[in-house]
Amino acid sequence: MNQQSFPPGKLPHGILSRFIRDYTDQDPRLIVPPALGEDAAVIDFGDRYLVAKTDPITFATDAIGWYAVNVNANDIAAMGATPRFFMATLLLPEGQAKPAQVESIFRSIHEAATQLDIAVCGGHTEITHGIDRPIVVGQMLGEVAPAALVRSSGLCPGDRLILTKGLAIEATAIIAREKREELLQKRFTPDFLDRCAAYLENPGISVVKDARIATRAGRVTAMHDPTEGGVATGLFELATASDVGLEVPISALSVSPESARLCAAFDLDPLGVISSGALLLGCAAGDARRIIAALEEANISAAIIGTVHPSDFGLQLEHDGHHMPLPTFATDEITRIFQE
Repeated sequence: MNQQSFPPGKLPHGILSRFIRDYTDQDPRLIVPPALGEDAAVIDFGDRYLVAKTDPITFATDAIGWYAVNVNANDIAAMGATPRFFMATLLLPEGQAKPAQVESIFRSIHEAATQLDIAVCGGHTEITHGIDRPIVVGQMLGEVAPAALVRSSGLCPGDRLILTKGLAIEATAIIAREKREELLQKRFTPDFLDRCAAYLENPGISVVKDARIATRAGRVTAMHDPTEGGVATGLFELATASDVGLEVPISALSVSPESARLCAAFDLDPLGVISSGALLLGCAAGDARRIIAALEEANISAAIIGTVHPSDFGLQLEHDGHHMPLPTFATDEITRIFQE
């Protein structure tokens, strides 16, 4: 039978859920097994839980090591855990790998890990055929006290949803870095593109600090790091993991002028572009304002973007009292700028 191939990006959610159900094993020490919407695996090590995550970097080429450390650390932090140890598999394209390029990847991994107090403890590097750009596959290990574990599946009706920083942060940095020459031809100024490229560090793609502050400030019921597929996919994955409905006012979703301009230049929907740097978190209604105040005291912007409802409410965007379904994205919007 002739089968259609999958498009770039994550596997379709329904197919991924079936594969997880049919081809993963259970163990009594596995506290959080593979599941749609959960950011990492959690394994019982007695008085502490080991939290383990692996994630590749495939969109970016510039500062790829920085991305690898931060996106893997984010998924550990979204479980309420502290990232501790990092390993990386570096796959370098045949005929292109040069000492300076390889050293720059090692250096960016080291700098990102040092900033987050993470130890780089091993990995693997090779020059391989069949790829046209460097790929870094990161593996992060962290730890958390059992009582401090946060899962994506913890939302309850009545909870509030908070989003830190806003939409499209990582996408803004990637577009500015990977499409600079094309954007200059579109009459974007060098200063503007430099500012967008700096989104990698300001506001930054890390949510480790966001998660730590939030969990200390109030009762956080769930957290999720919206990566591929953007905030819209992150909301879907949170709701699926928790079996709840969500109501999200469009007016509550913030996107910076820089992010909006770059997305518009390529006709990308900011709701569906890769968004590391933003943290989605659920909390008890009475704790929302306290958590936001703590984040803003640390110069991390945050806002209530929605309310959790029973599952039969569905996933709804609200505008002027009217509801519409939350948009879905089969692939991350940013993949369209690389399909040339």
